[in-house]
Amino acid sequence: MSSQTSGIVNEKDYSKNFWYADWSFPIFVALLSAGIFAGTHMYYVYKIGAFNDVAIVAMLEAGMQGAGYGAAAAFGASFLFARILEGSLVGILDIGGALQTGIGIGIPAVLLASGITAPLENFILSLITGAFLGIIVGYLIIGIRKFTVGQSNSTFGADIMMGAGNASGRFLGPLIVISACSASIPIGFGSIIGATIFYVWKKPVAGGAILGAMLLGAIFPIPLE
Repeated sequence: MSSQTSGIVNEKDYSKNFWYADWSFPIFVALLSAGIFAGTHMYYVYKIGAFNDVAIVAMLEAGMQGAGYGAAAAFGASFLFARILEGSLVGILDIGGALQTGIGIGIPAVLLASGITAPLENFILSLITGAFLGIIVGYLIIGIRKFTVGQSNSTFGADIMMGAGNASGRFLGPLIVISACSASIPIGFGSIIGATIFYVWKKPVAGGAILGAMLLGAIFPIPLE
């Protein structure tokens, strides 16, 4: 009887502990997001420092080189949306998908596509922007969780949502290859080779297609009329 009472007391103590409390979760997410967004700032300014795989950063680099930020924005945003729902319903936040890809690549791509460059050009502003985005993500996850899983034992389709970002990202590869082929034969050929190599390596095909297109595009540039 005493052991059961002790267990209940300990459980209540843990719920009030800083490391277990809901209110502290957005703080952790804000700190992580601030560092990740600042890393993207470092890459944007100094070409080094992004917290992502080479294939993911290549999407942002393609936009910086003038190819448009559509691929990076769509890929990153799909990851962010899926991981917020997944984190709310499953209870585990995928840092790589939600923060590194979503906040580190997707949101910067959206900002740059909109002509907003200040958060990526200024280090202090990048920290503030990343922290602000992290707080929003943290509270979204806590809020969704309280109004869904917190009120029942249902996972609300979390088994389907898990990996949704990966699934949506796979559709970008063929679109990038088609776009590269329409630009020129060498660029299209490079895109196909890059996509094939990354497919064999089990890496995002879109990143390989972009890298291959950029490589042969540098060797066989398109003449400007």
